[in-house]
Amino acid sequence: MAVKRSQSASRVLAVLESIARHQPVGVSALARQLGADKSAVQRAIMTLADEGWIRVAPGTPTKWQLTAHILAVAHMGHSSNDLRQRAHATLEALRDETGETVLLAVPDVHHFVIIDAIESRQLLRTVPHIGLTVPARGSATSRAVLPHMTNAQQIAFLGEPPDATLMADFSATLKRGYSISDGDVVAGSTNVAAPILEVDGRPAGAVVISGPSERLNPKIHARIGAMVAQAARNLSRSVPVAQPLVSVEARQRRAAPTRVGAG
Repeated sequence: MAVKRSQSASRVLAVLESIARHQPVGVSALARQLGADKSAVQRAIMTLADEGWIRVAPGTPTKWQLTAHILAVAHMGHSSNDLRQRAHATLEALRDETGETVLLAVPDVHHFVIIDAIESRQLLRTVPHIGLTVPARGSATSRAVLPHMTNAQQIAFLGEPPDATLMADFSATLKRGYSISDGDVVAGSTNVAAPILEVDGRPAGAVVISGPSERLNPKIHARIGAMVAQAARNLSRSVPVAQPLVSVEARQRRAAPTRVGAG
């Protein structure tokens, strides 16, 4: 029997996410952004305020912002995240070796999320924050991770099947072991990413080097790509190898354990 979903709970979560993106923000603006009834949004706001997730921001008119409670919850989740714990030292070493900011990104529903960030020590640097969402199109993270997903998972992330151009990008990523986004998401910022894989070939996340395009220029893409690919291989449960895209599902089936009969 199918379990009925709670629409009110979904609305409260949507309001929380919208406040996080646009804070400080008022009720009317939230209702417009969500395309929801103002009174329903107001009820969701009061629920979140009563539970300590949001509070009234200073000034008038009344606007809402997050409290530190969300940071506490996020810390509890991060502290128990096995990949984040395993990866942290590797990310720091990669930052020291390249001099650039190094990120750990993981899949999250229809996009990717930064769960760890080791900032460059250079004065001019990129500073993506933990919790930043990374788009499923155009980013080095997506180009590194999506080729290792099944076609159904790719469609779920992209909203449609990958076109010929994207499939060519996927093939290039599989062949060289890393992907590049040169100003495709943020002008002047270049990112180089490589996938972290589980034993069955599923992508667990990506290691990403991020820096100003003038430093991460095409002359050093291959060198930086090799470094980030090696770091990702060190964190993978299995070693990724270049294989045709059509074999993604087949690789996962072959990786499944074989059951040996008792007789």
